[in-house]
Amino acid sequence: MKFHYIASEANGKIKEGEMEANGVAEVLEFLSAEGLKPVSLKKEEESVVKKWHLFESSISASDKIFLTKYLSLMLRIGSDLFKAVDILISDFDKESVRSFLFEVRDNLSKGQPFHVAFEKYPKYFSPVFVNLVRAGEVSGSLDKTFEKLSETLQKDQELSHEVRAALTYPILLVIVSVLIVFFISTFALPKIAKLFTDSGFEPPLFSKIVFAIGLFLNQYFLIILAVVIGLVVAFWLLMTQTVAFKKIFQRFIRKLPLIGPLLKKIALQRFAVTFASLLSSGLPILKSLEITANAVGDEELKESLIRIADEGIAKGLTIGEAFKKEPAFPKIISNFVSISEKSGNLSGILFTISDFYEIEIKSSIKVLISFLEPILLLFIGIIVGTIALAVIVPVYQLVGKF
Repeated sequence: MKFHYIASEANGKIKEGEMEANGVAEVLEFLSAEGLKPVSLKKEEESVVKKWHLFESSISASDKIFLTKYLSLMLRIGSDLFKAVDILISDFDKESVRSFLFEVRDNLSKGQPFHVAFEKYPKYFSPVFVNLVRAGEVSGSLDKTFEKLSETLQKDQELSHEVRAALTYPILLVIVSVLIVFFISTFALPKIAKLFTDSGFEPPLFSKIVFAIGLFLNQYFLIILAVVIGLVVAFWLLMTQTVAFKKIFQRFIRKLPLIGPLLKKIALQRFAVTFASLLSSGLPILKSLEITANAVGDEELKESLIRIADEGIAKGLTIGEAFKKEPAFPKIISNFVSISEKSGNLSGILFTISDFYEIEIKSSIKVLISFLEPILLLFIGIIVGTIALAVIVPVYQLVGKF
């Protein structure tokens, strides 16, 4: 059973926590052994735990921004980690974050490093995040590490929001239009086709083809829906489980106009900000390249970064020479890396490259949307116009006979 307790220390300080125990007596024995006086003791109901898992089991980007910003501020003014975590626990209402913070505090009380708790939740805290926290602990600059993490997370969130906002209208347009066209083709068109068939009127070939498609969709609606869902699930599994398929798909996407260059810029921006953050935290360059390779989200760049580490720098090449051997990186990045290596300001230049690509991404999204919207409208107009003509032409011929 899980118990939640609030107790006071000898100096009057309130302490709150959770623990697994077989009964109330075991919890009271634990509190007594710790020199704590119980104030409140509650058993957590099973239903509450289930509700938390269903509705509040995630730690969002906003939660992470708040955590890193607050920890940075508290450490900068001289507060210790225990006190900072205690205040965060009292400030947060979200149960998933509170449970995580309880675990952080429990780890600290056992003398474990601060980054260990983050490492246990790879779904929410990436290897980049964990390694930056670890490096901050080693160097004694956790306040600066959390400040930089907060800025990076906030930039990522703002960029994601801008991308989502820009793509919302086209996506809604596609969904609504597909539903309308599907409804017309599957339900309305077969009834019109049946009307002509029953009347004995022979529609033109063009109309026959459109009617046949509508009748087919209507007759095999459930099978088609199952096939579409199956294909989507299969695609998702192949993308997440098969490296070869993911590589082939990314190669195909990169060849598409507008979309390919945009995805490449996103991957390069992620590379620059990740690599710069890891280097500025004091991580060795080979370790930084390894972590960055797994964070870029692009198989071509990932393989290039692994080669730069294993076949370039590890064998005595300079960073600039290793980057210049990889065609996946634009010459501007290779040249900047080579120049900054000599000046000793590689992380600073990479942060500048990240900012440059961030602006380029926003500009590319605007261009993509300006092309995408009229193309979608034209495509939908052609489909609706085709259906309309298939119905109007035979109706006009039928009326002409009378």
